[in-house]
Amino acid sequence: MVRAFIMVKTAAGKSEGLLADIRGIDGVDEAHIVAGQYDIIVEAVGDEVYDVMHTVATTVRDLDGVTDTKTYICLD
Repeated sequence: MVRAFIMVKTAAGKSEGLLADIRGIDGVDEAHIVAGQYDIIVEAVGDEVYDVMHTVATTVRDLDGVTDTKTYICLD
């Protein structure tokens, strides 16, 4: 099992609406609005690194209002 944390930057005023959309994505365990450089932190899981990266590249990044993402794959 691969676990990753995805930092999501959103357009102004879009965080709350995107939070619900992100929480509904397969492979997303948790998602929270946070204060700081990014607006939402997502915890995602998959069987392989490819599964997690595919979720980010094709689902999260395609959501209207997502302006940037940064993905951190857990090593432990």
